[in-house]
Amino acid sequence: MARLTRRRFLTATGAAIAAGTVTPWLGPARVFGQQSAPVPFKIGPVVLGDLANVAPILVGMEKGFYKENGVAVEMIPFTGGPPLLRGVLAGTVDLGISGATDPLVFRAAGAPIRGVAVVTEKNHFVLVAAPGITRVEDLKGATIGVTAPGASTWVFARLLAKRQGWDPARDIRIVGLGGFDAQIASMRRGETKAFVWGDGGAVAEVLGVGRIILRLDDITPKWISQLAYATSDTVRRRKEDLRKVLRGHFQAMKFCRDNADETIRIAARGIGWTEPATRRAYEVSRPLMSADGRFDVEAYRLMQETLLELGVLSVRLPLVDHFTTEFTPVKI
Repeated sequence: MARLTRRRFLTATGAAIAAGTVTPWLGPARVFGQQSAPVPFKIGPVVLGDLANVAPILVGMEKGFYKENGVAVEMIPFTGGPPLLRGVLAGTVDLGISGATDPLVFRAAGAPIRGVAVVTEKNHFVLVAAPGITRVEDLKGATIGVTAPGASTWVFARLLAKRQGWDPARDIRIVGLGGFDAQIASMRRGETKAFVWGDGGAVAEVLGVGRIILRLDDITPKWISQLAYATSDTVRRRKEDLRKVLRGHFQAMKFCRDNADETIRIAARGIGWTEPATRRAYEVSRPLMSADGRFDVEAYRLMQETLLELGVLSVRLPLVDHFTTEFTPVKI
C-alpha cells in the first residue's frame, strides 16, 4: 500500500471536493465563505431616561456583545409602561424592558405577555421633590408626576400615598407626564412638586431641579425593579433568538458592572446626560444589575399581593402565568 503523504491526502481530498462527495468545512456560522447575517431584533426600553434600563443596551450595541451572539439589535425607547406594551403587542419591538409591576398588571388585564428575565433587582426607584420640600409629609395636596397611569411609577405613587395614610384620589394628584424631560420641565414650571422615577431621579439633583427625599426601597424591602418581557408568541417562536439576545444583554450588563468609566461615557452620550449626572445614576443602580436574570419568586409574589391590596389588580393569576424560567439563569 502506498504511503499516505500530505501531498497525496490533499490531492485526494481536492478531487473528492471537486466531485461533490466531500463538503468542505467552512468554519462556524459560515455559508459559501460568508458569515451569516445577524438576526434583526428590536429592544424597547420603557423610557430613555433610566440608566439601568438603557445602559446595557447601549453598551451591548457599541461593544458588539449582541452581534457576537448573532443578533443585530435596534433600540426603540418609549415614554412609559403602557405605550411600551402597545409596542410589544404590535410587534414594533420584540422585547420590552420595563418596571416589573407592568407585566403583572398587563397580564392580569389579558395581555399575552411573559417575563423572560430580571434585569434590575430590588428597587432602584426614587421620589424626587422640588426645592423647598424636605419631607414626604409636605406633599399632601400636591401633584406628583409619573410616566403613565398603570405604570410602575404610578404604582409607587399610590404605595407612597398608602404609607402616608392618604387617599390617592383626594389627598394627592397623580399625573402621567411621560418621559424624563417632561418630568423636569413640569417641575421647573411649578406644575408638579415631585415625581417618581428610577435611577434617573439622581440626575435632577445634578441639574439643581430637585432632590431625592426618599428611596422607594424604604417602602418595598423586597421587590424587583425591572424585567424583560415578550409576547407569548415570541417566546414560543423565537426561543433561540431570545436566548442570543439575553446572552448578549447579560454580557453587556457584566461589562457595565465591571467598567464604570466606559459605561458612564457610553450611557451619557446615548441618553444625553452630563457625565456627573450619569455617574450619580450609575452609583444608584450598579449594585442592582442582575448577574443572570433569575426571578426571585417570593419578591414577585409580594409584589402581586401589594398590587391586589392597592386595588391595582382585581384578579390573582398563578405567578407561573406571568413569567417563564426557560431562559434563566442566563449563561455568559
